[in-house]
Amino acid sequence: MQAAGLPGVWYSPAMRDASLPVTLIVVGLGWLLWEFRLFPDVDWIISLGFVAGGVLVLVLDGINRNSIVIGPFLVATGVAWFVHDRYAATWRLIVPVMLVVLGALMLVARSRHVPDRGRRDEA
Repeated sequence: MQAAGLPGVWYSPAMRDASLPVTLIVVGLGWLLWEFRLFPDVDWIISLGFVAGGVLVLVLDGINRNSIVIGPFLVATGVAWFVHDRYAATWRLIVPVMLVVLGALMLVARSRHVPDRGRRDEA
């Protein structure tokens, strides 16, 4: 199955379960760029990286039981990072909220309406 406007390589069987590799690449590149001081000393760029990683997981992997947890959780992590930086929210508040978000996403993934990881509807 191929989405409109995207090359077929992104939807090949080898790319269907790309959530973990994409996440590792985004976090690793962000971390390296931060350590080499190639990012300005502004945390909003890191939060954008998390959001972009979450969106990429959903685009590359499609909607399945794995990506429905990892993608939105990366987006929520980016938002939490931004809120911590911009509005000085403490980690004592952010961490429990993120645990609630993660638990809710895991419950959503158990829904019978969310397809399994390896299976896609051929429409």
